[in-house]
Amino acid sequence: MGEGFLRVSAATPKVKVADCIYNGEQTKKAIDQAVENQVKLLVLPELGITGYTCGDLFLQSRLLDSAKEQILWLRDYTKNKDIVVAVGFPMEWNGSLYNLAAILFDGKVLGLVPKRNIPNYSEFYEARHFKEGMEKPVEIEFGKERVWMGTNLLFQCETIKGFTLAAEICEDLWVPCPPSTHHALAGATVIINLSASDETTGKDIYRRQLVESQSGRLICGYLYADAGEGESSTDLVFAAHNLIAENGTMLAEAVRFQNQTIVADLDLDRIHSERRRMKTFGITESEYQTIFFSIQETEATKGFYHFIDPMPFVPSKKEDRDKRCEEILSIQAMGLKKRLEHAHCQSAVIGISGGLDSTLALLVTARAFDLFGLKREQITAITMPCFGTTDRTYQNAVLLIEKLGAEFVEVDIRKAVLHHFQDSGQNLGLHDVTYENAQARERTQVLMDFANKKNGMVIGTGDLSELALGWATYNGDHMSMYGVNASVPKTLVRHLVRYYADTCQDEKLSQVLFDVLDTPVSPELLPPEDGKIAQKTEDIVGPYELHDFYLYYILRFGYTPKKVYDLAQKAFEGIYSKETILKWLKTFYHRFFTQQFKRSCLPDGPKVGSVAVSPRGDLRMPSDACVRIWMEELERIE
Repeated sequence: MGEGFLRVSAATPKVKVADCIYNGEQTKKAIDQAVENQVKLLVLPELGITGYTCGDLFLQSRLLDSAKEQILWLRDYTKNKDIVVAVGFPMEWNGSLYNLAAILFDGKVLGLVPKRNIPNYSEFYEARHFKEGMEKPVEIEFGKERVWMGTNLLFQCETIKGFTLAAEICEDLWVPCPPSTHHALAGATVIINLSASDETTGKDIYRRQLVESQSGRLICGYLYADAGEGESSTDLVFAAHNLIAENGTMLAEAVRFQNQTIVADLDLDRIHSERRRMKTFGITESEYQTIFFSIQETEATKGFYHFIDPMPFVPSKKEDRDKRCEEILSIQAMGLKKRLEHAHCQSAVIGISGGLDSTLALLVTARAFDLFGLKREQITAITMPCFGTTDRTYQNAVLLIEKLGAEFVEVDIRKAVLHHFQDSGQNLGLHDVTYENAQARERTQVLMDFANKKNGMVIGTGDLSELALGWATYNGDHMSMYGVNASVPKTLVRHLVRYYADTCQDEKLSQVLFDVLDTPVSPELLPPEDGKIAQKTEDIVGPYELHDFYLYYILRFGYTPKKVYDLAQKAFEGIYSKETILKWLKTFYHRFFTQQFKRSCLPDGPKVGSVAVSPRGDLRMPSDACVRIWMEELERIE
């Protein structure tokens, strides 16, 4: 599909029980529709050529012969179609009847995968007809060809990186040790399940959980094609509950009782990246036969069936978002509590600017002190106004400290910074990096002095996004004794503060927090213009929502610059132009590589999510690594 995506589909054609010719025609229509939608893999239900509910008709030779005829006809029909099709049918071999998935491609039967686990309980009596499939593949004669048959078959695409297919059938997923577990360990990245799962009250919930959890546990794409309308309703009803999941996330789900076709674009790069990171795959004691095939890798021109979240760190649903926020606040507070306890420290020192990061750090510190049983008055919250401080941020800082019950201290650092300027020969009228950083370093010095004075601990306020970009003054706000926000991205900082405002049950505190949220992000190191903030961070380094998006996909999955760029275009369509996305992506890569030296000596801080930059575990990166090959790829985009 281009850029590591594979378009897949699960479809439920209408069937007529025991009418193989009709069912074959409906399968043909499903193939045609899939080809029209530029699908590369189509999965159909269990025993779809005959219908699952044939009962003792499975013992009729005419039914079996007709089913085989249709499979061979469909095999020929796939010639030059450039699509892999999985079709369910019964077949007799060596005196036994097997429930099979025929894997068809380009006029060939790539292999026959039998159902391994045969249910024989409650409404299921498959053992009356079918024999469990063999694990070790055997080569058989089928349609004048030699074809492999067995559960342990891998179908590996030679032209699409990371596309290795394996199959299981219905009950195989519901047992304690599904065949797909071994398939994934052997290298399968896409698992298909041809199913005929009848519908009972609440079963859909469990079915969805099974598919989601198996795709997550195996780090794979999982396609589940379910039987539906047309099956016999003598005792059962089938709902065509088709599902497509990827690495624990449901990408597409059919509306039950409607025989729908669902389509999704699997991100094979993501699967490959996750497995490479975890290093638990590619090892199995089972014997497998690998069958190779080649699909033309083309970029789909019709639609895109994979939601790309522009805010990967922030859950979209309020319920999930609130839960995430509460968990993160708890992790942050517990981490700080432990550090205070270990150091026998009963006081904390924190610089409060009236901005988002320091606000969150103070909220976390207050929570940690509550957990530790310490009085909040033992938190020394220091405002340090200087050349860039505005009345708005100053007042918010004062009110915040007051409402949280911390000790308020104001240290005007203007004279000290001017003294530094005099010592270093800095021109006061030159608002350069020296002008800015002298203020940041003076603030850190003040905090450290107060910490020594009070036998306390300096609490760091810098967040993950700033650390990734190196947007911190080395040995200034970059340094602390414990950085509570170190793994919280900027887009999530905002929601954490909002969550606190919504749940604190203090109207005046909420008002302060909401005004902090409404204040532009700024280090406030340049003089205000008409009393308003003149230095807006996002005007300098770019929008944080873009940078957090880049950060997630670059660090979490190791995507190429081109893929990150393409995903960003899809995620922020109508919000940012291609030119804007590319501009700030270049900025991200440049800053990320050149600023690693700051991250190499980060203070301790709690990890809260799957992406972090701690040099002690999450990001072991040399400080002098070259960004050249990444930038060259971005230059080629233009």
